[in-house]
Amino acid sequence: MDDEQPDRILTVPNLISFVRLCCIPWFLWLLFAQDNRHAAAWLLAVLGCTDWVDGWIARRWHQVSTVGKVLDPTADRLMLAVGVVAILVDGSVPVAIGVLTIVREITVAVAVLALAAMGARRIDVTWAGKAGTFGQMVAYPLFLVSHAGVNWSDIAGVLAWIVIVPALVFSYWSAAQYVPLARKALREGRVGSAA
Repeated sequence: MDDEQPDRILTVPNLISFVRLCCIPWFLWLLFAQDNRHAAAWLLAVLGCTDWVDGWIARRWHQVSTVGKVLDPTADRLMLAVGVVAILVDGSVPVAIGVLTIVREITVAVAVLALAAMGARRIDVTWAGKAGTFGQMVAYPLFLVSHAGVNWSDIAGVLAWIVIVPALVFSYWSAAQYVPLARKALREGRVGSAA
C-alpha cells in the first residue's frame, strides 16, 4: 500500500503540525509575559518531541501528504527559529551558540526559497538534518532550564552542552549535504518542467 496521499490536507499529522505552530505564541507568553522559563522549556520540549510523533503517524497510518511534507518542516524551522531568538533575547543561551544556529537556519531557508524560485524539485530532509534539529530542540529547552532556578538547573546546563555540540555538527553537516542534492533537484526540476 502506498504511504502517500498527496492531495490530502486534513490528516492527523497535518493537524499536529498546525497545533505545534499555534503553540508558538503560548511559548513566548510563558517565557516573556509570565517569566516562567521552566514551563516555557517544557512546552518547547514537548513541541519538539511531537515532530517525531507526526512523522511516525504519517508513515504508520499512510497519511503522508504533499501539504504535510511542507507543513512539518516549516513548523520545525519556525519553532526552532522563534525558540532560538527568544532564548537568545532571554539570555539563557550563549550568544555564539544562538548565532551559529540562526545563521544555519537562515542560510538553509534562503537556499530553499531560491531553489523553489529557480524551479527545483523539493528536497527531502536528510537524517543528519533531522538529528541536528532534534538535538537543538532538546538542547534549547535545557539551556532555558539551566537559567530557571530549579533544583536541576546545573544538570540541565551540562546536558545542554552535551547535546548542542553534536546537534550543531549534524546541522552544518546536513547543510553541506544539501549542496549536491540541491544541484540534482534543480536539474531534475528543470527537466520535469521542460517535459
